[in-house]
Amino acid sequence: MQTQNLPYLVYFIIFIIKKRQTTLEIQNLEEKVLSEFSNKKIFFSSQTRDEDTNLFISDSVTFVTGYSVSEVLSFPELYHSLIIDSDLSLFRESITKFEKDSSKNCTEIDYRIFTRSKDIKWIHEIIDVDRNKENGIIISKKSTCVDVTSLKINEELLIKSKEELVEINSSKDKFISIISHDLRAPFTTLLGFSEILLNEKDISEEEKNEYIQYIYESSKNQLSMINCLLDWSRLQTGRVKIEPERLNVRTVISNVIAQLTGEAVRKNIDLKIDIPPDLYMNADDRLINQALMHLINNGIKYSNEGKNVFISASKFKEGMIEIIIKDEGVGISEENHHKLFKIDQKFSLPGTSGEKGSGLGLTLVKEIIEKHGSDIWFYSQVGEGTEFHFTVHEAKNLILIVEEKQNIQDDYKRMLSAISNHYELRFAKNGYDAISIYKSVLPSIIIIDHVMPLMNGIQFVEAINKKENNKPVPIIVTIADYSDTLNDRYESLGINSLIVKPLNDDFLLQTVKQLLN
Repeated sequence: MQTQNLPYLVYFIIFIIKKRQTTLEIQNLEEKVLSEFSNKKIFFSSQTRDEDTNLFISDSVTFVTGYSVSEVLSFPELYHSLIIDSDLSLFRESITKFEKDSSKNCTEIDYRIFTRSKDIKWIHEIIDVDRNKENGIIISKKSTCVDVTSLKINEELLIKSKEELVEINSSKDKFISIISHDLRAPFTTLLGFSEILLNEKDISEEEKNEYIQYIYESSKNQLSMINCLLDWSRLQTGRVKIEPERLNVRTVISNVIAQLTGEAVRKNIDLKIDIPPDLYMNADDRLINQALMHLINNGIKYSNEGKNVFISASKFKEGMIEIIIKDEGVGISEENHHKLFKIDQKFSLPGTSGEKGSGLGLTLVKEIIEKHGSDIWFYSQVGEGTEFHFTVHEAKNLILIVEEKQNIQDDYKRMLSAISNHYELRFAKNGYDAISIYKSVLPSIIIIDHVMPLMNGIQFVEAINKKENNKPVPIIVTIADYSDTLNDRYESLGINSLIVKPLNDDFLLQTVKQLLN
């Protein structure tokens, strides 16, 4: 292959290489680039007008399209027959315009094709023609076609990133404007009533209490807004790390409801739960509590007295759980739907009993849910209430056992058969395999032997503790040669379940059940 036949893209790459490398490196890298493009990314064609026998398409067309040369030659418009419909009319228009313009001998066109496997690829075609000097009619045509799919994808990603950055900057400008106003506004109330309390000596006790109540409410709302703002900022900048652990969904939500019971009782609102007891999620305990607190509190805040707030959870799709908080409250008008979750569209309505909010709670909730790799959405109608849905990753009911011998694996299956309908048993051959499984699936419990291939039990527990930031899953250690020294060492690592071999079926099952509850 001759260098002058290469498209401009390859020239550019080689030029950059030559700018940065020594002579020897240049030669090696140039050969690598030419080989990559010539063998996989580029094919050539040539054609003499009105002479089909002079049609030529290089073998590398197969790498790009999946079709052989003979197949492509049989197509009505050669490889142009593969152009997808939405690009075809523009392609033909560009070609017709180029062929009619006798002043042009070269053009470049981008289009998409369907390969044999129905994948879509971007092709950059450079067309060079020879024309009759007298009438400008094309005599022959040569094309260099380059598969630029990866470049187009990166280009689209760059464009998307640029648009997102522009939108983020615009949103932050609006956000700063909103926050600067909202941070100042409460101080009018705080300073005004404080000045009255300081300077007016003859006001009644009832008035004093009223002014103090104003100051208290304003301060509380201001603190709530600042806390939301700080938490959102920490999540945005990565200063708060998501530390997922296995959590019982019903327990987590029950704990949140316990903290909001006073608010619900004051408004005579019934909080109704419909959550299976054996549903577990993989989430950051503090952050998911914070998100649930905002959503359930909103349900109470925007519901009238005597109404209900429903909290339910169920399996959504493979590996995901859906949690729904539904109220019978005032609802949100359709024109305000787009304002929810947006940092630059601070939106807040007074509660049915005059409760105030920061307007940032839902923005924080969305950030928390998305940092968990999940989604949140809502449905709402004025006068009929609102329901928020969000997903969270399911923590599978999994018992991870480190054991390489098949006969001992069978023993574990027999001993744990009483709970195998509810818990999947997963086996790892050694500690390193177990850590690899642990990274992808958070187990309910881990059973290991003190003596394992590649690493012992103490090394394994130390590795798990380090990865879990001192929040390990329950671990049972089995041991043949018991000693007080080993027992003390495991206890110092937080392992209290040390079982001496040979294993007793009932005792192992009882220990597992105790740690799972």
